Amino acid sequence: MSVQAFRLVCASDKEHLPPGIQIECLECCGHDLYIGTNDSCIHHLLLVEENHTEVSGLPLVQLSDHLNTSFTATRQRQRQLGLKKPICELRAASALGRLLVLCDNTITLLCSDSLEQVAGTKIRGVLSFTLNENPVSGDPFSVEVCLISSKRRTVQIFSVGQERVQLVREVTTPEQPCALAADGHFLCLALSSRYVTLNYNTGHCQDLFPYPSEQKRPIIKRISRQEFLLAGPGGLGMFATVAGISQRAPVHWSENVIGAAVSFPYVLALDEEFVTVHSMLDQQQKQSLPFKEGIILQDFEGRVIVATSNGVYVLIPLPLEKQIQDLLSNQRVEEALVLAKGARHNIPKEKFKVMYRRILQQAGFIQFAQLQFLEAKELFRSSHLDIRELISLYPLLLPSSSAFIRAHPPLHEYADLNQLTRGDQEKVAKCKRFLMSYLSEIRSTEVANGYQEDVDTALLKLYAEADHASLLDLLVSDNSCEVSDSAAWLEKHKKYFALGLLYHYNKQDAAAVQIWVKIVNGELEDNTRPDLFEYIVDFLTFSKDQHLVWQYADWVLQKSEQVGVQIFTKRSLEQQMQNGFCPDKILNHLCKYRKALLIYLEHLVMGKNIQKEKYHTHLAVLYVEEILCLMSVSSSDQTELEDLRQRFQSLLQQSDLYRVLLLIDKIKGTDMHMERAILHGKLEEHDQALYILVHHLKDFGAAENYCLWNSQGRDTSYRKRLFQLLLSSYLTPSTPDNSLTVAAVDLLNNHPTEFDASTVLRLLPENWSVQLLSPFLAGAMREHVHALRMSQMAIELAKAENIIYKKEKLNMREKPVILSEKKFCHVCRKPFQEPVFVRNPNGHIVHTHCAESQSVNSSIDGHPSNSSKRT
Repeated sequence: MSVQAFRLVCASDKEHLPPGIQIECLECCGHDLYIGTNDSCIHHLLLVEENHTEVSGLPLVQLSDHLNTSFTATRQRQRQLGLKKPICELRAASALGRLLVLCDNTITLLCSDSLEQVAGTKIRGVLSFTLNENPVSGDPFSVEVCLISSKRRTVQIFSVGQERVQLVREVTTPEQPCALAADGHFLCLALSSRYVTLNYNTGHCQDLFPYPSEQKRPIIKRISRQEFLLAGPGGLGMFATVAGISQRAPVHWSENVIGAAVSFPYVLALDEEFVTVHSMLDQQQKQSLPFKEGIILQDFEGRVIVATSNGVYVLIPLPLEKQIQDLLSNQRVEEALVLAKGARHNIPKEKFKVMYRRILQQAGFIQFAQLQFLEAKELFRSSHLDIRELISLYPLLLPSSSAFIRAHPPLHEYADLNQLTRGDQEKVAKCKRFLMSYLSEIRSTEVANGYQEDVDTALLKLYAEADHASLLDLLVSDNSCEVSDSAAWLEKHKKYFALGLLYHYNKQDAAAVQIWVKIVNGELEDNTRPDLFEYIVDFLTFSKDQHLVWQYADWVLQKSEQVGVQIFTKRSLEQQMQNGFCPDKILNHLCKYRKALLIYLEHLVMGKNIQKEKYHTHLAVLYVEEILCLMSVSSSDQTELEDLRQRFQSLLQQSDLYRVLLLIDKIKGTDMHMERAILHGKLEEHDQALYILVHHLKDFGAAENYCLWNSQGRDTSYRKRLFQLLLSSYLTPSTPDNSLTVAAVDLLNNHPTEFDASTVLRLLPENWSVQLLSPFLAGAMREHVHALRMSQMAIELAKAENIIYKKEKLNMREKPVILSEKKFCHVCRKPFQEPVFVRNPNGHIVHTHCAESQSVNSSIDGHPSNSSKRT
């Protein structure tokens, strides 16, 4: 409750009144102060406000603490009504230059300057009256006066002009009212024990709530359009609309409230000892001013005046900016924000936007200092804080090239984070985690617009310092990190892999690869990527910098030929040719790296399917050399040898481009029998190939497979010839061998359709039983019967087709074509000059030359041109 919203200043004391005279009522209009006394006299004083400044040359906000405001009251004139009764109420109609005075139940109209009475303008039988501040007549030359008549249960509405008084309406009330206020067609009345609103245009009466009948006097105060402030039971100040609802929570007054006034956003209440100030925004009491013997508290056009029986005082509101700054200084953020929001209707729009934005920013830094990070973040975002204001609190986070200067006046009192946290490292860590999170959220939003370099550089430094995984994500995405500053920071924290990414993003690939190579070589220590060597290989693979790739080609190949060669094999052939990585140049470079050379040739031949003899022959020769090398070593890995031979055999079978005779010569005299058999097969020397497979290797399955793959894409007779050669090889051994006999039987029984049965039967030994060859004989018979039936079916189908053609020919002959002078060509619409024409299947006849001009595959109406010519 320590907000200083108002200061109490004396405006007029008892020296302006005769001794023994007491104040009964007040009216203030501009600089004119009217005082009604108990001796039926009206005193007119001129109220002048004077400001005495102790410090000059400062803005108003800064002067507020040094500003002493005082008032001087100068007596102008006075008017004695001569009724010997107290003046009950005064109301000024400034637009008319008139003063309405209630004395002895009579309203008298006076000139506001001379206090002379206007003739013929008295209204008698009045208990109380008020001016309708929202009149319904719309006449600028009159005011609307609502009064409680001495007639029982009656309220009268008068229109008062400069020289006239006219009764407009008389309204009956449920009970005799004792106080009232007006707004448009609505009257708010205090009856004997309750408040009501009354629409005098429709007659509708709305109950509000009761009040204690023992209350000194009810209080009704209009605060806005169709809304009133009422003194309720239990010391509550109640807000009520004409509809009977309350849109604001009540304020807690004392039980003995004498008067109330409104000075937005505050409600003031006067009791026997204090003037209390409550906020209309949050209903909290903000200030309490000691004030004894007070009898009057009223607001006049934004000025609040309180009076005793012999003195008048002004409650001067402090500027809202000063009140808000005081609240922020006391770290009462919520109250400051509520007050600032409530002031938006009382301050010009543009000025309010600037002021409110600054208040939100100050509040954000207060919440930040209290480690209330969620609240601070929302305030920073909603106020569009220059993010550099926040970053500047963290030492060294802004780029060294940044020219940022903090706002003036400053938004907070802290030099840096160390002062804010008083050196508490746990709080420092929390603040850094908050900034890290906040910057990552806003870096892609409009909050960071214009400050992307500052944001990204600060974020990089925070990530590097905290060893955060998002450092790499930042560097591989679009970023604006300042290179020199960021590089120094990454080196300081030994983030060398990240440093390479920074260089790469800024098109300094040579520097990036140099850093990474040093890490792999152990010159620098960074365990970010255990697979950094593979990463470098991939990086070089997709690099378009030819010089850079060749610069490090030997290094990667020396580290690992199998992995290093990927800088060439993973590169597309088109890209290689465009960027100078032609295969011949690469092959020349790989000559000293045999494993890499073999892998690259496999890539060209098997992967890219390049049809060049020199590559195929080169690869085959390399296979031979590598296989012979492994065979010569007794301790060689048999799995590796078998894998290599499988790849070699696959090449020999699939390719037709290598030099066969050269390879036969290279493997002559070795144990590479399978390879030699494949090579003989390439020369169509199948008998030699099969002899090697059957008699040298005794691999009967390989012999059968040989027949199968060698006959792929060939006709049936070729395949049968290969199988016949294999059977002959089984049946004519140089020495008796039962395994060959078994292989021959299995061959016949497993592939009966691949042989000519009559030829086979002539070759078989006579001592072989039918039962032994029963699968072969059954299969051969089945194939023979199937072939016979298929040929018979083809013959019958041909006969049926021939019958159909004969029938069509007969049908055409049965329908003669009559050619006369009246017949015209269906195409050119001209008559026939000769008895030569073409008849289409649809019956149309055309000239022979017209028919030739038509499409071969379509006739005039879109059907196939199966035309016939007749003469």
